[in-house]
Amino acid sequence: MRMMMKRIAMAALAAAGLALSHAPAEAQRNGLYEVTGTNPDGSAYTGNMIVQQVGLASWRVAWQVGENRFEGYAMSAGPVFSVGFTLGQAPGIAIYQVSPDGSMTGQWTLIGSSAIGTENLTPREPPARDAPAARPTPPPAAAPSRPRP
Repeated sequence: MRMMMKRIAMAALAAAGLALSHAPAEAQRNGLYEVTGTNPDGSAYTGNMIVQQVGLASWRVAWQVGENRFEGYAMSAGPVFSVGFTLGQAPGIAIYQVSPDGSMTGQWTLIGSSAIGTENLTPREPPARDAPAARPTPPPAAAPSRPRP
């Protein structure tokens, strides 16, 4: 049953992604996001999310909401960011609209539930737009380990 629910979650993510452009969301970025949301029962929550790009259009995500940690994987396609995650043993899906400033507004649900929650993600540290990328400095040449004759 659990495997079937995971397959349904992945199929929903794939369908959301295929319905849109195959290009990654330009405003989507790595980093820390502030999370504000509403559970399906109407209660509010806050937390943080870390987003890490792991492929051209694929991402690893991790939420910290209170003492709870949730992890998942995402796909970006055009202005849409779709996430498959687990809440304990229950798989879930979240779909966000990515704004030009990198913030995201979305909805989420657990597989098999008839209720939907809402969530907003705001980048905590905006990237420098025109700053050149820092290049690593090569390490200094190593000194010989013994004197030469």
